Amino acid sequence: MNSAIAGASNGADVFFILMGGILVFAMHSGFAFLEVGTVRHKNQVNALVKILVDFAISTIAYFFVGYGVAYGVHFLVNAATLNGNEGDLFAPQGRDLVKFFFLLTFAAAIPAIISGGIAERARFWPQAIATAVIVGLVYPFFEGIVWNGNYGIQEWITLTFGFPFHDFAGSIVVHAVGGWLALGAVIMLGRRFGRYSKDGRLMAFPPSSIPWLALGSWLLCIGWFGFNVMSAQSLEAISGLVAMNSLMAMVGGILAALVVGRNDPGFTHNGALAGLVAVCAGSDIMHPLGALITGGVAGALFVLMFDWSQSKAKIDDVLGVWALHGLCGLWGGVACGIFGLANLGGIGGVSFMGQLLGSLGGAAFALVAGFIVYGGLARTVGIRLTQEEERRGADLSIHKIGANPESDIPAR
Repeated sequence: MNSAIAGASNGADVFFILMGGILVFAMHSGFAFLEVGTVRHKNQVNALVKILVDFAISTIAYFFVGYGVAYGVHFLVNAATLNGNEGDLFAPQGRDLVKFFFLLTFAAAIPAIISGGIAERARFWPQAIATAVIVGLVYPFFEGIVWNGNYGIQEWITLTFGFPFHDFAGSIVVHAVGGWLALGAVIMLGRRFGRYSKDGRLMAFPPSSIPWLALGSWLLCIGWFGFNVMSAQSLEAISGLVAMNSLMAMVGGILAALVVGRNDPGFTHNGALAGLVAVCAGSDIMHPLGALITGGVAGALFVLMFDWSQSKAKIDDVLGVWALHGLCGLWGGVACGIFGLANLGGIGGVSFMGQLLGSLGGAAFALVAGFIVYGGLARTVGIRLTQEEERRGADLSIHKIGANPESDIPAR
């Protein structure tokens, strides 16, 4: 009887994690359509193909290398072991197998984030190489430090500050790492031709489709409740607080971006994502009011820093992924050390200094890695389309077809 109950419980966890993986996998369509709606029409096909191919390459890199780097688990064993019939490497009913799928969808979000920053002028195959390196080595190295306790760094933070660095669903591990990697990539790639005039003025490159952009935001928002809530990875550990905090941070981001962005639809839809990025780290320990403030700050931060990076710093980050994921993710890691404290309404179990150190460390690691990966590719194989290829657009230059193929054929 006990074994039957245990089997049913484990089977329920398998289904729970599988549904979480499916929801986060669906978020990749959100990444795709957010980019499709933001880039110019001549680069829409490239956006769709990049996100899909990056996911495929991420799967191979994470399966053969990355998962082992992060968790010390390898899949080159007898199939019976994979089914849990030999030893204890994998739990019965494939629980650890669906855990791989769930965590893969997180890992594959890194190149999906970077894709938005380097859009419209990046070569296809060099980016595919970068994806393999990042998902196989760079991301899982940091993932393993935070989520698997590798190299004793979490133990040191605990001894020094009283609690380990806390990142429940990846404000730093996924979003900040992706955003700061993207900053290095964007700088190494350079600005799009025509983005700035000779006297340094920002030239308008309006989005190709606000409806597609909005659809991307909606898909990401919906999937995010799997991203955050199902990071518990078991029914026993599930928390309604995570869902409530995700909701509050999302609406805080929407309203702040709406006001600070002066009703701009692109800022408003990205404001929802900014709030969700920021709440990932502390969604399991914050009070909902703390989550609302965290999301609101993130929404305003995205608008202000996107404008600053484009107009003042002249960083041509097409979707603003450094501001959205890099800076809002960094804020989320720090906010966890503020609003997660018991005397500010949180559950506790975190320290401000531990969160600050872990957050800054993740951002610095990713920025350096971004310069190394994309700098190395720039010096060897090249990472940028030619000026003529960029003028024609990545769709025709790389894929030989546009979003509306009939328009590619000259009229007879």
